[in-house]
Amino acid sequence: MRAVAGGVESSAVDGACRAVIDEAGWLDAFLHSTGHGVGLDIHEDPRVATTSTAILKPGHVVTVEPGVYLAEHGGVRIEDTVVVTASGSRLLTHAPKDPYLT
Repeated sequence: MRAVAGGVESSAVDGACRAVIDEAGWLDAFLHSTGHGVGLDIHEDPRVATTSTAILKPGHVVTVEPGVYLAEHGGVRIEDTVVVTASGSRLLTHAPKDPYLT
């Protein structure tokens, strides 16, 4: 979430998520984009993806939902929804994660 801010290209957010997953050794299992905009529809622009050239603007609502999928075991994808601000983002998701990450 630290990568999300107004003026940032959304592909940089995708790249930041990929870097964390790569550091953990799971990049080959990250098979999709990182997120998308939320508005009148649940999936809309701006896309948060490697190939996206969208610039995030204050007021945009986007998801950050990287996931890892292993063929024989299943996968995990935890989605957070944030509002883009000029200096960062404000988390809208307040569901606890600890019970699911242990």
